[in-house]
Amino acid sequence: MAWIWLLLSGLVEIVWSVSLKFADGFTKLWPTVVVIISGLVSMALLSLALRGISMGTAYAVWAGIGAVGVAVTGMILFGESREALRLLSIAAIIAGIVGLKLTAS
Repeated sequence: MAWIWLLLSGLVEIVWSVSLKFADGFTKLWPTVVVIISGLVSMALLSLALRGISMGTAYAVWAGIGAVGVAVTGMILFGESREALRLLSIAAIIAGIVGLKLTAS
């Protein structure tokens, strides 16, 4: 169950991070509310995951899910670069996440 909590936490982390863009420096009410709520939910889910996954692995996987998710969302929503080196770097993060999952005890 800990890995499910961690996956959900990472997905909510993407919501939190992308909402920061829409909050426009916390000048827009509803995106700011989404930032606050999703940030709290992400942390709560991460804390549940930490019950069954080591801290270093959980945090690295959580950050990786967020980083990959935000990078891909940026490409889709904001037309950010899709150059080969960027995509290769995202693939390297994914490989790291998979490696951490495979070596977790």
